Amino acid sequence: MPAVPTGSAGKPSATGPASTGAKPGANAPASTSSGAQASEVAKSATCTGDNTRTTAAPLNRPVNHMLLTVTNTGSGRCFLYGYPEVRFGEAQSVPPVIADSKPQAVVTLKPGESGYASVNLSSTDGTDSTDSTNGQTVNSLAVYFHGPSGNESVGAGSQPSLPAEGVFVDDSLKVTYWQQPMDDTTSW
Repeated sequence: MPAVPTGSAGKPSATGPASTGAKPGANAPASTSSGAQASEVAKSATCTGDNTRTTAAPLNRPVNHMLLTVTNTGSGRCFLYGYPEVRFGEAQSVPPVIADSKPQAVVTLKPGESGYASVNLSSTDGTDSTDSTNGQTVNSLAVYFHGPSGNESVGAGSQPSLPAEGVFVDDSLKVTYWQQPMDDTTSW
């Protein structure tokens, strides 16, 4: 059986699962030093709305940004592949991802750990916010998760709450790739 590419310390590389078609956990080291580690590898999964909790919080800085926080609520580790597919209100499409925000490796969450993504809600210079044809206030958000190939949504989505007054989004709406730690997210 051919070896599966891995990143440092046997963790999935950014191209490992997507390019090999391997399932999460297949990139783990073949030998483990403890039964607990082997059990954790066996419990690995893709992060979805079924094994995580997602929150959305507007940020004061940078302005017009929202932080998505996904916390692993499962009993094993899970992988946050790619970037969140977000749909605000009745949107028919998802916003583009900021290509420069791509991390070097797939974000891996142990039980209780969190991963993050930033959503650039609207133009920071106000050019779109006064033109109602390019922006609107929305009161609902759905977040969907990518699988290892990065080309599809998998599992259950999540519907985090937004502020009661909603959030304003316009044509400059974009998202970052999933990040860990949080500081890496807010720089985009």
